[in-house]
Amino acid sequence: MIAFWGDVMSEPERVHTPVLVREVCSHFTDEAPESIAGWVIDGTLGAGGHSRALLEAYPNIKVFGLDQDPEVLSIAKRDLAAFEDRVVFARGRFSRLFALLSEAGIESAIGVLFDLGANSLHFDRPERGFSFAADGPLDMRMDPERRRTAADIVNSWDEEDLADLFYHEGGEKNSRRIAHAIVQARRRVPFLRTSALAETISGASGRKGGRIHPATRSFQALRRAVNEEADELMHGLKVAERVLEDHGRLLVITFHSGEDGVVKRYLQERARGGFWQLVNKKPLGPGAAERRTNPRARSARLRCAMRKRGADDALSSLADEVWEEAQ
Repeated sequence: MIAFWGDVMSEPERVHTPVLVREVCSHFTDEAPESIAGWVIDGTLGAGGHSRALLEAYPNIKVFGLDQDPEVLSIAKRDLAAFEDRVVFARGRFSRLFALLSEAGIESAIGVLFDLGANSLHFDRPERGFSFAADGPLDMRMDPERRRTAADIVNSWDEEDLADLFYHEGGEKNSRRIAHAIVQARRRVPFLRTSALAETISGASGRKGGRIHPATRSFQALRRAVNEEADELMHGLKVAERVLEDHGRLLVITFHSGEDGVVKRYLQERARGGFWQLVNKKPLGPGAAERRTNPRARSARLRCAMRKRGADDALSSLADEVWEEAQ
């Protein structure tokens, strides 16, 4: 029987609650936990919650933990100290993952996990500028070494581009009205704080009350643009396809319908090409208990696919492509 970290809450309160922990562990393999050995790539290590659960459930695996945010990476190192002989930590983005694996001497993996979206730490730190719930600088960079901030986008993109961003990356139906309001307001004073932007968006959206804050979708779109999440995701999916062993599994957790659609289409297309077998054709969501205890999990969706045997020859060109993109 697999023991899940999420079932035991006797440890000190954590700064981030990982979502779909039980589902990740149970879909990681169909084999007995003791029989599984090899590297698992946690490409979005965060505070280490999913990795901790996997390390506890599967005693013979090792984890390569990647995160682009030095703050959350330091927390993961602290919280996973008991597993220091089974974890390698690395800082970087998906676009550097293949190169970082090569530097670590890791040629293949039995599992790859991507938990997309922002970490709770980002929303709970006003100074990071991700949240409209508390005032902070309009930043939103997961990697503080990125040059472009949310303020740069809001204050420099033209109205049409902003509207397209809010619509396509955030699913905001009032995107054109919101973009127009932002452009008009920034002519008087540039947007530098989250509260000012949230207020402008709320006023332009025409929505009041409701379960979702009027600025939610626009803020999500800005975060995705700042961190180039769409491009980074494609890098990650290509690396997973390249490094997974036969029958290795890819697990991807998304929080945005558009993002889930990208993962779905990629896996379906590559499955038709003989690279993947879809483990769950429909995404898995959180149960009622998890939605009650962790409201941020309500939009989470998990897709799982298994790399098919005998795809090595067909992957040779992909290996060259991934390596070139990593340089």
